[in-house]
Amino acid sequence: MAPILVNKFGVWLNNMPILKGKLSEYRLGVDSGGTFTDICALDEKTGAFTIWKVSSTPADPSVGITEAARSMHRLLKERDGTDPNFSFFGHGTTVGTNALIERRGAPTALLTTAGFRDVLEIARQRRPELYNLQTMRPEPLVPRDLRFEVTERVQFDGSVLTPLDEHEVRKLAPVIKASGVRAVAVSFLFSFLNPDNERRAKAILEQEVPEVFISISSDIVPEFREYERTSTVVMNSYLGPIMRSYIDRLEGNLAEMVPSGIMITQSNGGLIGANVAASQPVRTVLSGPSAGVMGAVEIGRQIGRGNLISFDMGGTSADVSVISKFAPRYKPMANVDGFPIKIPMIDIHAVGAGGGSIARNDHNLMKVGPRSAGANPGPVCYGLGNLEPTVTDANVALGIVNQKHLLNGRMKIDANASRAAVAKLGDSLGISGERAAAGILQVVTANMVNAIRAMTVERGLDPRDFTLFSFGGAGPLHSGYLARELEISEIVIPAFPGVMCAVGLLTSGMRMDFVRTHYHVLNPASVDGLQQQFAELSQLANKWFDEESVASLRRNIKVAVDLRYAGQAYELTIPIMNATGRTSYDELVASFAKAHRERYGYTIDEECIQITAVRVEAFETLTFEAAETERPVSAAAITPIEYREILDIYEMKSYRTPVYAKAELPREVEINGPCVVEQMDTTIYILRGQRAIIDRGANVIVTAG
Repeated sequence: MAPILVNKFGVWLNNMPILKGKLSEYRLGVDSGGTFTDICALDEKTGAFTIWKVSSTPADPSVGITEAARSMHRLLKERDGTDPNFSFFGHGTTVGTNALIERRGAPTALLTTAGFRDVLEIARQRRPELYNLQTMRPEPLVPRDLRFEVTERVQFDGSVLTPLDEHEVRKLAPVIKASGVRAVAVSFLFSFLNPDNERRAKAILEQEVPEVFISISSDIVPEFREYERTSTVVMNSYLGPIMRSYIDRLEGNLAEMVPSGIMITQSNGGLIGANVAASQPVRTVLSGPSAGVMGAVEIGRQIGRGNLISFDMGGTSADVSVISKFAPRYKPMANVDGFPIKIPMIDIHAVGAGGGSIARNDHNLMKVGPRSAGANPGPVCYGLGNLEPTVTDANVALGIVNQKHLLNGRMKIDANASRAAVAKLGDSLGISGERAAAGILQVVTANMVNAIRAMTVERGLDPRDFTLFSFGGAGPLHSGYLARELEISEIVIPAFPGVMCAVGLLTSGMRMDFVRTHYHVLNPASVDGLQQQFAELSQLANKWFDEESVASLRRNIKVAVDLRYAGQAYELTIPIMNATGRTSYDELVASFAKAHRERYGYTIDEECIQITAVRVEAFETLTFEAAETERPVSAAAITPIEYREILDIYEMKSYRTPVYAKAELPREVEINGPCVVEQMDTTIYILRGQRAIIDRGANVIVTAG
């Protein structure tokens, strides 16, 4: 195999995984971040990756994505001499998340069972902050005058007490139309047990107001907990018109380049077709970082690291997730800007700490983030009008980041502007510019350490038992600090850390979660009854596989059951190893006790255990194998491209630090810190006392001294 190639286009790696099966030419993965839009092309015949970055366009991400695809098309055509064929287009999007946070969704109405109009405001009657008497709840996404009650009632056992008054629904149609709403959510009591009334109401509204986006709770989240179910279906309708318009624009822009259509990342790390994403956009909320976690799982599998702390630091935030035994951890529900969303998703903790996070003087205390300079104007060194120093500016001021350019010379920067901005902040705090730059990095490091502790220590996990898997454009700059603070002995930095989410899209398959409320006391008889529930959900899963044309050899099904002690408010999801759901009472009790002890630190052996739901996860697996690699280059080839004086922020002492071009470094030869390793999509900073080696897959493995 050929070595890593570097030219004006970026980086190609020929010693990466090769996809088995029927091969086309290129698979594209695109991730739209807060600062950059990353694109990665996988040549299915050679296994080579080609990566590229363009500036994001927050006002309309489809513009930046289209430009990224066109740039990649031009790049490959110029390099290969022929028009490339794109057989797959996977896309990670934050459109839904941003619309929700910024309250830019569509005006939405809600139909509820008579007497339950105010469920969105009553919620759980809990203060978000127990000891804060001034806290304000977010305004519901649907104002009270757009919440309509209709006569109908399904009982707790699924029987119909009161049939739907169809005349009432028809009378409401012109009221809904006159209100100017663009979407309607329907959430009736106990519809997760019997959806007939909801489905009929939807059919009537589709006849009367066909221009309105409509979703019903029994389609989106067929589970108990009325408030969370209603909140989720409202969120789905609120985002529906926005997401549908976005997908239509993107598909129109890419129609000629990607005739096969586009795939969208879900919050659970799997992919769904654009049509599903348009009808169920709530599945894409918080999906942005999930592709990176799935990519970390795949690379961890290749290099034999099954327990990872996934650390993704980009331009606006840092996202932390835990991978145990080669699998990400999931959660059944999350809270997004004050609103519960009840869909399965990868458990990711985000903190406002990115390269663009702004440092400021807050009553003579230095604060960093969560406010970010974003893509435009970006850090001060970009020269686009921002005057407030960012984390990137601190790295530039200390000499860690290239002093002239980023992206292999494509983006010129002004290092003097960074130093001036940091010095100005230092003056306001009564410290030097150098001390201010070090302080910015120390504060942002503390913020990210707290995020990792929240996902590990606060859940009974010791971060020292994990490898830190660091990616994102800014992750490799800061992972050494995190490992030092948390006493983590090993860091893995993948071959393409700056575009890891885009790479992760290429290793992810399609996925859909199926769930059914099944409320029973756990006993031998109820365990026997679980198999029928799993069989019915598995039928739905196989139907979905057929609709999505997933090859039979790539189809996989996992099953799980939600359990809790009687009287508890929340459940633990317990996997069942047999895909048919066959298990025993004793096995379930033992598995639940182990999970409960791990999560909460105790068990109650004499307490009754309850079943609340059964789950089936249907997912596609893409089979990869490692390609052959060339023999490692002699250690004599190690030559720095330059030296810089870089301040150690712990010792407050500068060291003459070698800077290497990663493409020129040999494989399997150790380099010692302090040193800087530059590549097109990121900068890696290895601290004094740490050492690194580049493995045959071009991953950088850093260990403590």
